[in-house]
Amino acid sequence: MEKYTTEQLPQLFEGAAVLFLKKKEELCEMDARMGDGDLGLTMSKGFGALPDLIRENTEPGDVGKTLMKAGMKMASLVPSTMGTLMSSGIMEGGKTLKGREVFRAEELVLWLKGFAAGIQRRGKCQPGECTILDAAAPAAEKAEEAASTGDMRKIIEAACKGAAEGVEATKTMIPKYGKAAVFATKATGIPDQGATAALYLFQGLKTSIET
Repeated sequence: MEKYTTEQLPQLFEGAAVLFLKKKEELCEMDARMGDGDLGLTMSKGFGALPDLIRENTEPGDVGKTLMKAGMKMASLVPSTMGTLMSSGIMEGGKTLKGREVFRAEELVLWLKGFAAGIQRRGKCQPGECTILDAAAPAAEKAEEAASTGDMRKIIEAACKGAAEGVEATKTMIPKYGKAAVFATKATGIPDQGATAALYLFQGLKTSIET
């Protein structure tokens, strides 16, 4: 689709809901090496519920406010570290779109930039610290570079490419946060699980947009 109204907005996130369900075990296994082992459960639960949370919290004619409200509800549903970061990104992205009636190519770029900013603000992290931000930030940058095309498909494709490059880069980064920091020596050559989750979110959005 080329644009989404508030009523159509749940469809934008249905691809992510499906993908996170498929990737649940993989993410849990990744997380078990460096974290609590529940990342796949958190992501599949949170994003599995997000389309319905958007429907239940729709603000007619305001896609930004709708995403802010849905993100807040998602934060309550999955109150883990990664659930909070993802929800913060969704809310901050929504904040950049407050008052807008439709979600198009321009809104996608703004939302991706807001998503990365929300994660950075909530997580108090910087690029290069082996976190979800290392996928979210380059995704937003690549999306902005593709903004002039005015094509949602090309923009989300660019975002996915940026995120994938970011995930690959985390293999050589030294973790600074959480259990991964404790096992930093074991992290070499392993992609950050949070960055991987962000990549899957963008790939899910890509599936929805291309449908």
